[in-house]
Amino acid sequence: MKRIGVFTSGGDAPGMNACIRAVVRGACYHGIEVFGIRRGYSGMIAGDVYKMESHSVSNIVQRGGTILKSARSKEFMTPEGRRKAYDNLQSLGIEGLIAIGGNGTFTGAMIFGNEYGIPTVGAPGTIDNDLYGTDYTIGFDTAVNTALDAIDRIRDTASSHDRIFFIEVMGRDSGYIAIQSGIAGGAELVMVPEVLTPISQVVDTLKQGWSRSKSSSIIIVAEGDEEGSAQEVADKIKVQVDENADIRVTTLGHTQRGGTPSAYDRILASRLGLGALEGLIAGQKNVMAGIINNELVYTPFEDTIRLPKPINEDLLRMVKILSV
Repeated sequence: MKRIGVFTSGGDAPGMNACIRAVVRGACYHGIEVFGIRRGYSGMIAGDVYKMESHSVSNIVQRGGTILKSARSKEFMTPEGRRKAYDNLQSLGIEGLIAIGGNGTFTGAMIFGNEYGIPTVGAPGTIDNDLYGTDYTIGFDTAVNTALDAIDRIRDTASSHDRIFFIEVMGRDSGYIAIQSGIAGGAELVMVPEVLTPISQVVDTLKQGWSRSKSSSIIIVAEGDEEGSAQEVADKIKVQVDENADIRVTTLGHTQRGGTPSAYDRILASRLGLGALEGLIAGQKNVMAGIINNELVYTPFEDTIRLPKPINEDLLRMVKILSV
């Protein structure tokens, strides 16, 4: 293999630049030409591709976001769009791809690989940590710490004013950010998509706290919780508790995506970027590079996409015990 392409796709995640850097520097080390594809599959279709050298990735390991940009491409979902992408890669002599992204990115890569035979190895870049085949994904640790910083600040004002705060964190299908930031932030309750937490349980938790003279509470709500958004949950609670209870809602939103990646995310991203590259060199295709029990592993895209990554319910039990 003489030429490869690297791209980022889907939602950005802190540490993607560290992963790009590892791919490019690793390719230079192994004597392989590497091309950056801007804006994911959209750039692949448009031919927005440029050659990268070692200096192309200087001074980016500490930067959030992605220097290659990211986008979601409806055109790539069509056979015609994928044909354009393939023709552009062929014209440049690109023989393999490194895809940095999440579920949607790998779905597209698997279909593309099956149709045209271009080998692709993925690196899991998503703050949600919802991909089967790796203990942690790039950006998750930073997102948890960003959420935790906000929770700590809100805890101060909640205590000062005897308020109940419902804090919404990202996690449309996954409660990993909610559960980790909730435990670290001392939340009274965490609501996640994987486990149904009825409104009645939230009410009981608050009332139990009041019976112990607890004057403020923090409830963490993952955005995909079955009871709804943090605002919807708060509205339901208001009609069932003391009318004088001071209830507030904070939605952290996209602040969790940005910012300087943590040391853990930089190291993880570097391991996964180099692991993806060397897997591609070794003949791996249609697989994701992951770290399980601190060992590099490769999981077929089909499994990564199809198989669920269950949350540890012991962590939820821990929240209940520690909030007493």
